[in-house]
Amino acid sequence: MKSFIVRAITLLSVSLLLAAAPGRFNVAHADEISVTQWGSSLYGLPYAVAMHDGLFKKAGVDITGILSSGGGGTTVRNILASKTPYGEVAVSAALAAQRQGLDLVIVNAGTRSVAEASMVTMPSSDVKNVGDLAGKKVAITSPKGVSEMLLLMVLKSKGIDAGKVTRIASGGYVNGLTLLEQGGVSGAVLIEPLSIIRATKYRTVYRAGDVLQPMTTSVGITTREFAKEHPDTLRAIIAGRRAGVDATYADPAAAAALLQESFKLTPEVAKVAVDNMVKSRMWSEGEFDRAELDRMTDGLKLIGELNGDVDWSKLVDTSFLPADLKAKGKL
Repeated sequence: MKSFIVRAITLLSVSLLLAAAPGRFNVAHADEISVTQWGSSLYGLPYAVAMHDGLFKKAGVDITGILSSGGGGTTVRNILASKTPYGEVAVSAALAAQRQGLDLVIVNAGTRSVAEASMVTMPSSDVKNVGDLAGKKVAITSPKGVSEMLLLMVLKSKGIDAGKVTRIASGGYVNGLTLLEQGGVSGAVLIEPLSIIRATKYRTVYRAGDVLQPMTTSVGITTREFAKEHPDTLRAIIAGRRAGVDATYADPAAAAALLQESFKLTPEVAKVAVDNMVKSRMWSEGEFDRAELDRMTDGLKLIGELNGDVDWSKLVDTSFLPADLKAKGKL
């Protein structure tokens, strides 16, 4: 899924994570997988925890690194070119790849919350709530992007005509804030942890997670060929990621410490960021929820990225999930 984190705070690197666990991965065969916006998004935190704590190795696979990308089709191409073609991508990217004829299969759910997204205004602004956006200009990052999609979903949920809200593509979250401060727009989309870091500078109009129900925002994909030839490796990757999710929920403080070191955040900001995502249950263990998948596709239809419904039975293979997650799912 397109990341919600501004590039200005993209400070995480694979080398930092590998350095965090010296000597842990000393077997002959090692694997790298791909995660969209790795190093710039909270979505990948369970992978960092799993690598740091050796949870992938315990699950039976030696994941020594994560291939970074700018998201979307770039991540899909990275996956196809990788020796271990597994990756977590935005739902929109997975669906686009399928429409292009790529023989990919979705094998686990990734993230399921938009709690990190918000819109802010200046403290002195007359915009007090979502309804006040009518007749105003607001900054999004890019047309047909996730920030516009979430804005349109929020407006729809509040019964506000989206045609009455002028969207200005700023090119990035920081750019949008600059427009806001200069009076070019009345509101600007924002994302954590940037919104936490700058909490005293702006007033929040809405938090997307307070308005919208959970939706599947990213999924794990692989090629059908790899799934057929290496099912045990795939199951181990999914199990290792799940262990990272469970560890993050069980010990948010430890996960925050890892985030603090990797993103170069203050302890206070890192703690709030992780606690917010834990509260919203951002990370799925891997099980699928049809309602949450469909909410995402409903959003994609609003921005013209999808026409018609998705036949998930042709795209999703639950056979690589552990039995309890299969039973827990609602596909």
